[in-house]
Amino acid sequence: MFFPLSKLLYFLVTPSNALALLVLLGIGLAAGGWLRSGLWIGGLAALFLLIAGLSPLPVLIALPLEERFPAFVDDGAPVTGIIVLGGAIETRLSADRGQLLLNDAAERQVAMADLARRYPQSRLVFTGGSGSLAGSKASESEIVGRYADTMGLPRTRLILEDRSRNTRENARFTADMVKPQPGERWLLVTSAWHMPRAIGCFREAGFGVTAYPVDYRTGGWGDLLHVNAFASEGLALLDIVTKEWFGLVAYRLSGYTDALLPAPQASSGVEAAAPSR
Repeated sequence: MFFPLSKLLYFLVTPSNALALLVLLGIGLAAGGWLRSGLWIGGLAALFLLIAGLSPLPVLIALPLEERFPAFVDDGAPVTGIIVLGGAIETRLSADRGQLLLNDAAERQVAMADLARRYPQSRLVFTGGSGSLAGSKASESEIVGRYADTMGLPRTRLILEDRSRNTRENARFTADMVKPQPGERWLLVTSAWHMPRAIGCFREAGFGVTAYPVDYRTGGWGDLLHVNAFASEGLALLDIVTKEWFGLVAYRLSGYTDALLPAPQASSGVEAAAPSR
């Protein structure tokens, strides 16, 4: 029930969707005789669309997420394994077109290939099923396996988890598959803005991981001084980070994470695993 409900709620709270619906509501009210109310609702929604698209507001909302976990620095400690979360692969288009097609989170796959090369003895895990309510011709893991050579990934090392539909299932199913041991270092690769929720889910699954954030959407706090050249850029960022904040709240209320905004834990680089639940 949580999965389909989350899809519906995400659609409704996505700012570009919600504001566009309010504009249409305003037009409908104005056309139906409620001229003043319609103009107020539609006008305010249209104004906020411009503010959200052109102002630094989306950056302000994104930075607490992206700055939560620092970039990974190799300290020479051995890396047991690398876990890459799905979300970068267009499964339907890849299946339809017969080639690997990535979206704007493609850095996850780039990092996977790079880390596989840098740590040749580590285990290599990709976790991602299908996040579509209607189902898909292929899971993300299946596409990764099919086009491993295209990404420069060694097929003999690939461990593919293909059942998960969301971040919580990424963590639980991966933990069940690899059965991590105390003292091991596992790198978790996902988008910087998604890292807090991902880390929270892995901790709740009893799997201590080290953050390896990629796919940054901001350049840092200095971006608060910039104005977007295109409203579509600001709206796209606002959509992503607003849904992520709602996801953090929903996961915390559901008990899927141990904190509203998980933070790094003081350690020697290997996070202690929480008891499995």
